[in-house]
Amino acid sequence: MRDVNPSRRALLGGLAALSAATTMASQRASAGPTAIHYGGPSIPLWPGAAPGAPKVLPTRRIEQRSQSADFDDRWLYGVAAPTLEVRRPAFQDGSAVILVPGGGYGFLSIDNEGEEQANWLTRRGVTCFILYYRLPDEGWANRGLVPLQDAQRAIRLVRHRAGEFGIDPARVAVLGFSAGGHLGGSLATRFAEKTYAPVDAADALSARPDLTGLIYPVITLSESFVHAGSRDNLLGKGASLAAAQAGSVERLVSDQTPPVFLTAASDDGLVPIANSLAMYQALLAKARPAEFHGFDQGGHGFGARLPQTVPAHAWPDLFHAFGQRHGVFKG
Repeated sequence: MRDVNPSRRALLGGLAALSAATTMASQRASAGPTAIHYGGPSIPLWPGAAPGAPKVLPTRRIEQRSQSADFDDRWLYGVAAPTLEVRRPAFQDGSAVILVPGGGYGFLSIDNEGEEQANWLTRRGVTCFILYYRLPDEGWANRGLVPLQDAQRAIRLVRHRAGEFGIDPARVAVLGFSAGGHLGGSLATRFAEKTYAPVDAADALSARPDLTGLIYPVITLSESFVHAGSRDNLLGKGASLAAAQAGSVERLVSDQTPPVFLTAASDDGLVPIANSLAMYQALLAKARPAEFHGFDQGGHGFGARLPQTVPAHAWPDLFHAFGQRHGVFKG
C-alpha cells in the first residue's frame, strides 16, 4: 500500500537518521584503543635551536617497555629538538588538546600518556598535539624553565596555526599526566611569565590554556608529599627551598587560572593524591572553576588503560564532560 502521508514518511526518515547518527557517535566514543596511528605532521617548536642549547645536544633514544608485539609502551629520552606531534580526527569539533606526557622530567611516556590519549580524544572530534618537550637534566641552560618554555611556545604555535588545522584558537586545552601534570599546571598558572625571548609572530599570542586537565599530577615541589624525582630532575639536586616553592603549582593559582580538572587515585604509591588535593584547595580558595575526582583504586600511571572494574577508568568521560560544560568541547 502506498504511503499517502508525507509528514509521517518524513518523520520516520528523520528518526532513522537520528538513530544512525546516535549509533555512530556511540561507536566513536566507546571503541577500544585498538587502532592507534602514529602518522601525522611533526611541528618543530623553535625555528632554530631551542633556548639554552648545550654545545653537545642530547641523543634521541626510545626505550620499548612493552613485552608484547601488539602493545607499545615507549619511553623517549634525548629531546634535542622539541616538537608537536599532530593527530587529527576524522571529524572535527573545532577544539584542540595539547597532550603533555609524564616521566618525572627524566623521560616522556609517549604512548601511555600521548598516543593512547590522542586515540580516544580524536574519536570525539578533538585535534591533538602531543608535546615532545625537552628534559631539563640534559644539559640545557636555565633547566628549571626548559619544559615551561616549550609548553608556552606550544600553545602559542597551536593558536598561530589554528586556521591550518581547523580549530578555534579560543578552545585550546592542555592535558598533562604526572610530571606532565606539573607542567600543565605550571602553564595554567605561569602562562604570562616571560621565560624566553620572542622569536616570531606566534609569540605575540597568549599562552593561557582555555582548559586544563591534570591527571595524577605532580603539583608541589616543596611540601612533604613532593615527588622528589620530578623535583630533582627539574631543579637539580640540592635546589633551594625558595626555588622549590617558586615551582610549586599550588602556590601560583590566581584569579586568571583557567578551569582545571583533576583526577588521581588514593592508592597512588608514587605521586601522593595529596598533590591533587592541594591544587584543588588552592583553586577553591581563589574561586576558580575546578572539578576533582579522587578514586580509591587506580594506582599511578593508569592513563586510559584501566578495565571497567577499576573506578578510575571513568576519568576520560568525566574530563570530556567538564570540557563541554566550559565550552571547549562540543557534541
